[in-house]
Amino acid sequence: MYRPTTRAATVRRTTSAVAAAVAVVLTVLIGCDVMRPLRRDAAVPTTPPGTSPTGSGLRSPVARGSSAHTVTVAGRERTFRLYRPAKLSLSAPVPLVVMLHGALGNGRQAETAYGWNAAAERKGFVVAYPDGLHRSWAVSAHCCGRPAHDDVDDVAFIVATVADISAKLSIDPNRTYAAGISNGGMLAYRLACDTTTFAAIGVVAGTLLGPCPSPAPISLIHIHGTADDVVPYDGRPGKLDNGGTGLRPVKIDGGPVADQIDRWRKVARCAAPEARTAGAVTTSAARCPDGRDVELITIADAGHQWPGASPAMVERLLGMDPPSTALAATESIWRFFANHPRNS
Repeated sequence: MYRPTTRAATVRRTTSAVAAAVAVVLTVLIGCDVMRPLRRDAAVPTTPPGTSPTGSGLRSPVARGSSAHTVTVAGRERTFRLYRPAKLSLSAPVPLVVMLHGALGNGRQAETAYGWNAAAERKGFVVAYPDGLHRSWAVSAHCCGRPAHDDVDDVAFIVATVADISAKLSIDPNRTYAAGISNGGMLAYRLACDTTTFAAIGVVAGTLLGPCPSPAPISLIHIHGTADDVVPYDGRPGKLDNGGTGLRPVKIDGGPVADQIDRWRKVARCAAPEARTAGAVTTSAARCPDGRDVELITIADAGHQWPGASPAMVERLLGMDPPSTALAATESIWRFFANHPRNS
């Protein structure tokens, strides 16, 4: 039976809609989670590599387009999404990009938000989108979220994911890359510090947490907005920092981004950087031995965001800053990756 809508019911529905919208925005925008010092040699997957029923060693087929996958690490089933371009030839080994979401995000959100599938179709590579437990990644003892509190080995999970994909598709180990935003960018740094799996990493709005005295000899591109208030460029505590306490610790204490990049260049024995500015974008690039580069891109007045991403409707409705249009981060990172395979 039809009943007239009361003002109270309308208010309740409006409030619920706003709350849901806020939750979606947080899922898309926030990204800052981290873990305890990790092993350099992370675990391999316990799931067997894909082979034919006759044991001939033929690689298992992976569906074209987007598909869901699991891998078991330390007795725990972990999940990731994989994108195989429709026209990608697998007659020769192909590049792989592992895209790491930020805190409160997940693999599906990262897949839809940052344009990597379209880039993969144009340029010819495969993209993986792992899922952090409780929507976060452990990257230090005090960050971030439940994975840090529970001492989850997310480095082992990512290495296992790459191994699982490589058992199913012909992946080029010299063109395997990791990219991430915020908490995902922090995990990308840990992958460079604690593994030798990747040829280069790309970090957006992230930072390095924890010790890293001898990173792998890889190339690095780091993109950061100077007005980021979640992972501030100047190294001060961000607005989500809780000192690394409680069930969901968040402590981001990596120091100023520019100082971190300088230390990375010194460890990599890079030449002095050369800087150029075009509008709001300043690029500082340093050449390093063996064809490697360390590149820092800053965007004046840009916040905690993935530059060049399509702004979400919820962001516009709530009056939040849209992603910077001064740079297309996905295109910039892929261009950097393509120019920096591992020199084995």
